[in-house]
Amino acid sequence: MGRYLVTGVGGFVGSAVALALLRRGDAVIGVDNLSTGFRSNIPEGVLFVEADCTDSRLYTELLPKEPYDAILHIAGQGNNEISVEDPAYTLRCNTESTLALVRFALEVQSPRFIYASSMAVYGDPGTDATFAPVTEESPTCPPSFYGVSKLAAEHYLRLYEKRGLKPTILRLFSVYGPGQNMDNMRQGMVSIFMAMMEQEGHIHVRGNPSRFRDFIYIDDVVRAFVACLDSPTSCGRTINISGTGRVQVGDLVEMLRALRGTPVTVEYSGCTADDVFGLHADASTAARWLGYESEVPLKEGLEKMYAWYMKRRNTGERAE
Repeated sequence: MGRYLVTGVGGFVGSAVALALLRRGDAVIGVDNLSTGFRSNIPEGVLFVEADCTDSRLYTELLPKEPYDAILHIAGQGNNEISVEDPAYTLRCNTESTLALVRFALEVQSPRFIYASSMAVYGDPGTDATFAPVTEESPTCPPSFYGVSKLAAEHYLRLYEKRGLKPTILRLFSVYGPGQNMDNMRQGMVSIFMAMMEQEGHIHVRGNPSRFRDFIYIDDVVRAFVACLDSPTSCGRTINISGTGRVQVGDLVEMLRALRGTPVTVEYSGCTADDVFGLHADASTAARWLGYESEVPLKEGLEKMYAWYMKRRNTGERAE
């Protein structure tokens, strides 16, 4: 049985990872400031600490100063639009929090550190239809404040690796699935479009239908984190965690419309500040070092998410 510290435990990905660890018999200490996460998301059995990862009291007073088998840093500010509005806040949430956790990790002799980074660290390939999937060696020139904050944290992890840290950086692509915050209309392409479709019968897409993403179902993301913990050879590596490969936004919209079975109008107009035209991943590094391949096709994942969302709407359930 392992003992793990998971940040962002009230959020979409953090709560799912914590639950998987509990189910295999591990002990989980969870941290969340509940600014975007929810107490109701936190799995039963987690030793929960409500605090911000940049708060010094977390490390001096609130967290047990005992060794952990690994620290999984999943908390952060993940909204690109908010990063445009408040770059300093995003820097604190994504970069300063990582520095604080790294220092704590070394202090309590817990060098294994798994960091949830993002596809946003890559540059924008533009509109070339022949654009190849990005590898972990592809140029990193993020066009957004969010991407810069995640990449800066990655660089700090590399520096601390020379001081005894054993990090693995997981660059997550477009995560979706049950448990996503369907009330947040500023984060998560699948969740935003699905919520629009059900609430308004209309999907407004900012951008054109030929833009593309690489979507990954939440269960696949969880498997990647667990595989990382079980793979000592992943230490020191940066790994793309992806799912569907290249999927155009227009195709995603049509798959969503097919789920509803009643007419849904679609509008393509406007744009999102600092957003990339499209990214999809080369997944060979994940296969080599984690034995990881995505298992959930997009159609199946959307059907599961839609069924979960409709049940939630029909029962009036809201996260708290």
